[in-house]
Amino acid sequence: MIKQNVFIINFYTLYEILEEIKDNLSFNIINFKNDDEFFKSFNSSSNNLLISQKSNLNSFLKKGLNKDNILFFEDIPISINKIIELINIQLIKLRFDHQSKVCIKQYELNLNSKFFSNGPTNIKLTEKEIEIILYLNDTKKKHDVLDLQKNIWKYSEEIETHTVETHIYRLRKKISNKFNDENFILSDKNGYFID
Repeated sequence: MIKQNVFIINFYTLYEILEEIKDNLSFNIINFKNDDEFFKSFNSSSNNLLISQKSNLNSFLKKGLNKDNILFFEDIPISINKIIELINIQLIKLRFDHQSKVCIKQYELNLNSKFFSNGPTNIKLTEKEIEIILYLNDTKKKHDVLDLQKNIWKYSEEIETHTVETHIYRLRKKISNKFNDENFILSDKNGYFID
């Protein structure tokens, strides 16, 4: 597993303490003396967390950072064990959030919140809608109604039902109405697919 990075800005005392115990930490520590130096190398990802002593949240957000990648310690003194615990909790949250997001075309599907979004616009999906999207996206082939009945609904082939068509129709309509996208889930004589 790749170690996550903790960038410490304008908080040299914390950096010195963590540097002394770095062999016992589950993350890398990197010190920066000022914001400008830091912003040349930082990117918001599940592997990067920024720590600063004073809250400069607005300036960090203006520079494109995600607030989940930022941790401030303003209530000093605080025990080193508590600091390490807070850092580890935030890193776990970042990794969990990152693993729960699936990018499909220009959309992001959040498996935790069940939101399907394109930028600031989003819709809430049902479990079954999520299953349909993930199944169609994962296999990158065309799926007929019988295949979807068997693999999504676990129906036998003998049962006649319009469940698949109804669900896909509603899902397409939901996406079309919110994102004006008629081509997210496509179909032809061989079945449904996401291209």
